Amino acid sequence: MSASFDIAEIRRQFPITERILYFDSAHQAPLSLSVRAALERFYAEGLETAGPKARWLARVDDVRARLAKLIGADPSEIAFTKNASEGLNIAAHALPLAAGDNVLLVEGDHPNNAYAFLNLRAKGIDVRFVPMGKETMDAASFAPFVDARTRAISLSHVTFHAGHVLDIADIGRLCALKGMHLVVDAMQSVGVLPVDVTQLPPSMLAFGCHKGLLVPHGLGVLYVSQSLPELRPAYLALASLAHPPSDLIARADNMQLKRGAQRFEIGNYNLPGIHALGAALDLIEQVSIPSVTSHILALGDRLLAHLDELRIGIVGPRAHQRRSHIIVLDLPVEEWLEYLEGENVRVSPERGGIRVSFAMFNTAEEVDRLAHIIGRGMATGLRRVRNSSKP
Repeated sequence: MSASFDIAEIRRQFPITERILYFDSAHQAPLSLSVRAALERFYAEGLETAGPKARWLARVDDVRARLAKLIGADPSEIAFTKNASEGLNIAAHALPLAAGDNVLLVEGDHPNNAYAFLNLRAKGIDVRFVPMGKETMDAASFAPFVDARTRAISLSHVTFHAGHVLDIADIGRLCALKGMHLVVDAMQSVGVLPVDVTQLPPSMLAFGCHKGLLVPHGLGVLYVSQSLPELRPAYLALASLAHPPSDLIARADNMQLKRGAQRFEIGNYNLPGIHALGAALDLIEQVSIPSVTSHILALGDRLLAHLDELRIGIVGPRAHQRRSHIIVLDLPVEEWLEYLEGENVRVSPERGGIRVSFAMFNTAEEVDRLAHIIGRGMATGLRRVRNSSKP
């Protein structure tokens, strides 16, 4: 198996690959040399000039446009936030919900999606959890739970705990048919899998940038469909206004909001993070999202073949159309996490076992090394199944 891009060149961008087997990008992407250099340039500008703010804000507009292109949006539909959780909370409070209405969530989905809506129960909003499907979820998964007071469905595109790819487009068609809003957490998909808001299509879509988008924590993005100008922010600041007063004196007769998603921005930007994201997008555009997707799925195929030989199961889906960069090994966390850490392998413990997650810089040879390390662990007596009573 060979990547459709120069993987040796990409790996030179990620020095961590020289030291450990890094299979934990679903938790946090390692820093690349180009992203670090962009941060250093930003801080040098601040050090030397105390902040060329006009230049920095021009870069914000440039990155906003490039992000919009990445997900098939218009730049006016992109707002910057602190993280995905803030975006989901903005969405929950922007939806036109009234006491007695209900919202459908996925049981076991990321808790910060749930908490954003559970917090609305104090206002009389009913939150209902739909059982997670074994392989995926589509419109048929939700249809039996929809009634006359269902106003929205909120869910992840890719589940963090097992890597299921949910059929957002099909669920979006159900929402359109029933006049419901669709809110999507794309934290685990943007930068790894194709995301096109014109094909889904959500009312709002939130994601952070420290996984597939390769920058440090503290930067998020919120997409807001331009077809929904009636959605209003729960918080208001000067940055939200269409006509901010030049004398910086607040007036009750000047509260017209910006027309686009920027009406949900409430203050200064994470300027270093956005500057770093520009460098990360250079790298992602160089490789291309389809190439990243093809590469991580091929790595998954290789790992699954090794796991079959080792008679180790996985928790999530196996089929390409249902699987992402995440594969969770059905292994006892309490034994295997410590062992893998000792072997210089970086993975994450998850509710189903050991989570392995791939990125553009991982290689087939690394997957083979991981399989060899797991096999050696089994030879030393580590359990292959989480429940020792299993056959």
